[in-house]
Amino acid sequence: MSRPLSRYPAICIALVLFAANVSAESVQKPVVAGSFYPAEAVILARQVDKYLEDARPRQIDGEIVALISPHAGYEYSGPVAAYGYKAVSGRKYDTVVIIAPSHRLIFDGATVLEKDGYETPLGTVPIDVDFVKKLMRAEKVTVVSKPQAFDEEHSLEVQIPFLQRSLKDFKLVPVIIGRPDYNTCVGLTRGLVKVIKASGKSVLIVASTDLSHYYKYEDAVVKDQATISEIMNYDPRRFAGKIGERECELCGSAPVIVAMMAGRELGAEKICVLRYANSGDTAGDKSRVVGYGSVVIYKAEEAKMLTSAQKKELLGIARKTIESCVKGGKAPELKTDDPALAKEEGAFVTIHKDGELRGCIGNIIGRQPLYLTVRDMAIESSTADPRFPPVSPGELKDIKIEISVLSEPRRVGSAEEIRMGEHGVIVKSGYRSGVFLPQVATETGWSREEFLSNLCEHKAGLPADAWKDKKTELYVFTAQVFSE
Repeated sequence: MSRPLSRYPAICIALVLFAANVSAESVQKPVVAGSFYPAEAVILARQVDKYLEDARPRQIDGEIVALISPHAGYEYSGPVAAYGYKAVSGRKYDTVVIIAPSHRLIFDGATVLEKDGYETPLGTVPIDVDFVKKLMRAEKVTVVSKPQAFDEEHSLEVQIPFLQRSLKDFKLVPVIIGRPDYNTCVGLTRGLVKVIKASGKSVLIVASTDLSHYYKYEDAVVKDQATISEIMNYDPRRFAGKIGERECELCGSAPVIVAMMAGRELGAEKICVLRYANSGDTAGDKSRVVGYGSVVIYKAEEAKMLTSAQKKELLGIARKTIESCVKGGKAPELKTDDPALAKEEGAFVTIHKDGELRGCIGNIIGRQPLYLTVRDMAIESSTADPRFPPVSPGELKDIKIEISVLSEPRRVGSAEEIRMGEHGVIVKSGYRSGVFLPQVATETGWSREEFLSNLCEHKAGLPADAWKDKKTELYVFTAQVFSE
């Protein structure tokens, strides 16, 4: 039953009026409205808005270039998808390229929707026709004409209502990949990057995928964590190999590979998992579940240097905390109005006495506001470093506190990328890992080979030459180091 326009919220009226600018003769009609998501505009808008309101993704400081998002029915994957769309909400994108897998139509290559718009109950989003034409003409892109692929596919369409409630004034480029062939991914990536760079537009790539299908809850979690771990490695060729070896499982492998490749080419060096869950978490039945992940690929902002006042405040927090705990008191209750100190960042607290190390413990990845990380690491370094006895009250006047505030680690392809004295390094192989702060190279005078050999052998418990093994992962980070 139709309803008078006056009964719809103002946002819905705006969408309907906006849709009037698109020719009704060349619009892709929705195919899963009423099944994967509500067919009535008011109910759909309310549901998506509730998911977005409930989502609490970590703050992404930088330009989000690509988003990996699930595509099941909203009651199952909507709460997870909302994390990614909340992260891009309010940002400005001229064009959104949605890359989705084909579930029902088998074909080689990729197909692009050659219409003027894509309709959902929330209105019609215009297609970026110029972008589509240039993509189809780009070299080495295997684009085939398969309009019927869009008439049967849910994985692309379910992303659009989230975009409509998160972004304003954007155009769409809908792409569906047939067989998940690696060469198709390479060709499509080259075409996308070429068109994006030439256009000068702000473009968001959305890769549509679910994770494992129909395992028992516990088995699905293990399988999905292996897949997410490989995505976090941000190595598309290796990831494709793991899929081929069936170590990773997801239905939209090709879209994810394209997003990873394009992200690399467009200068997005960071990747972050915002949320993982499966249908057992969202819908309740844990006997046969489907996994979902929300992941962003982004260009990180240049880390802003802390001011002298901010450094002094952090050192004061560390000193006050150590004195309180060493004298048998509790950790102090702390508050700050400084947004730089409230940002989630990793940090190490190092204690020296008479020029010698007296304790050093840190958290590489920021899990809480910086000022609280410093507080907690001050406690650990003064009371729980297994190499030293706890600091005694009599030592308080003799110790010197040093703080290292860390950037987010990024993986490097070889040891040659490590800049000695500037980069801290994490080495990881299997379950073993170790870390050296940047200042270790300066303090020891080691060469790169000595630095990495000592890191492997003495910090990670690996063979000294493990860093030369292609299976060993190397990550680098920078640090702002300051002391009393």
